[in-house]
Amino acid sequence: MQEDHFETALYQWTEGERRVRDAAPDERRVLERVVDRAVAELRRRLGGPFTAGELAQLYDEQGTRWIMEIGAAVAPDDPSAWDQRVADAAYARYLREATDYAGGRRIVE
Repeated sequence: MQEDHFETALYQWTEGERRVRDAAPDERRVLERVVDRAVAELRRRLGGPFTAGELAQLYDEQGTRWIMEIGAAVAPDDPSAWDQRVADAAYARYLREATDYAGGRRIVE
């Protein structure tokens, strides 16, 4: 994964995280449920230890439609739960578990 692709993905993920964080309390509870389920699925898809680059590659290859489908299943009457940015927030949250990511940045050796 090229560094510029990672940086673009990171920007989108950060914006998604901001969207969830800034949501009204009732909406945020719903969005957090979607993010939690999506993170669990990301964990299943990537398996054990992973790098930020591997997560970004998954994002490029599999996109976020599957997370938006989780949103529709979790909150079928709440279109805000199906928002692309909610899917991005899940990637942002899972990024914190990458072996080469700490302190809000990618560790490049």
